[in-house]
Amino acid sequence: MNGIVIYKSKYGATKRYAQWIAEETDFDCVSVKDIKTSDLDKYDTVVYGGGIYANGIAGLSFLEKNIDILINKNLFVFCDGASPCEDKAVDFIIDRNMKNYLKQLPCFYFRGAWDMPNMTFMDRNLCKMLQKSVSKKNPEDYEIWEKALVEAGTDVHDWTNKDAIKPLIDAIRSSENIA
Repeated sequence: MNGIVIYKSKYGATKRYAQWIAEETDFDCVSVKDIKTSDLDKYDTVVYGGGIYANGIAGLSFLEKNIDILINKNLFVFCDGASPCEDKAVDFIIDRNMKNYLKQLPCFYFRGAWDMPNMTFMDRNLCKMLQKSVSKKNPEDYEIWEKALVEAGTDVHDWTNKDAIKPLIDAIRSSENIA
């Protein structure tokens, strides 16, 4: 079975996960900005990954726009963000992003990275404003993402972990045995 990992990464954590998945599966690995939909015909399995920004999975619209081409393939989605891998946070991200046909796809969440000094001016200022707003709340009332946002502060954090991809790799291998 041949496959491809397509990703949209703004600061590098999603790209790192995509490369690890590609290494484990021997799939091609391509940024969503470099993929041509005509190239998708040659793949049986497509893994799409995007970072979480403002609770949205980056580039997920690629799957939505191309679902007619992708519908008969083994499809998997992964995303990564600053929040810990807690069921409530993951369920929220999946419910918010996986609409219509995408609801049927397996979606995996990995903890990403946080690097405020290297964020764009706009992202850095939006995060600072959000942190300021959240810090006015009682910490006992924080949502999981709010707690992670406040704890991350202005520091650099890298929570990426190659072992986190194991459930996705297992799912891909299981789908290969079924096909």
